Amino acid sequence: MKKNVLECIKIINHEKRPNSMDYINTVFNNFIELCGDRLYGDDSSLIGGIAYINKTPVTVIGQLRGRNFSENVKYNFSMTLPEGFRKALRLMKQAEKFKRPIICFIDTLGAFPGVQAEERGQATAIANNLYEIIDIKVPIISIFIGNGFSGGALALSISDSIAILENAVFSVISPRACANILWKDSSKEKEAAELIKMTSWDLVEEGIVDYIINEPGEGAHSNIEEISSCVKKYIIDQINIFRSINPSKLVKKRKRKNSSSTRKAY
Repeated sequence: MKKNVLECIKIINHEKRPNSMDYINTVFNNFIELCGDRLYGDDSSLIGGIAYINKTPVTVIGQLRGRNFSENVKYNFSMTLPEGFRKALRLMKQAEKFKRPIICFIDTLGAFPGVQAEERGQATAIANNLYEIIDIKVPIISIFIGNGFSGGALALSISDSIAILENAVFSVISPRACANILWKDSSKEKEAAELIKMTSWDLVEEGIVDYIINEPGEGAHSNIEEISSCVKKYIIDQINIFRSINPSKLVKKRKRKNSSSTRKAY
């Protein structure tokens, strides 16, 4: 059943909503975390490594959302730093070298906007990801599992197939921030949300997202086993589709990817 944006945001901000680590633990086997960008350091807001889905080796990358204040501090309130984007790109290039499909879980309030991030090349890191990922010669599958805002989400959404959980959102800006900019009044959050069109149904209608993964009950937090099973099925189906495509054709297809994709719900 379709919901308005504010209802979706309330659901995806539920304290028990599964984050990227939950999906890594329930969808994949034998996950091994790989840390660092080999330039500055490691970003705890983004986790990545290698794992198996059934018997297929994959590279998994996910932005982390905390469930309480201490976890939010640890994960930098899901706001990725430049070293996080560089880590993601490093792991993608490693996946290309070893011919592993790439799975990205997107869940972020946006790229971290602080001075220290800009000093370490935040804008360049995001731009470089967009420039480099488009030519990665292995399948890239992205899934929006919660918040998906700004360049922080865009930097991991250059993919061959993009799915979104039913209540997840994707936009250049949050409704409240948009209201503050347009009307200097955060109370107009609802009006801004209607303008942005950021729900899963809006995104599929606009051709920005390919698939909606339906959520159980009141949301993904209601039954993590069921939603993980749906996510796993989607990933396996997409890997099987892309497995037979020549790498150079895969890249060409990714570059011309548009809203004509066949869509269905999982």
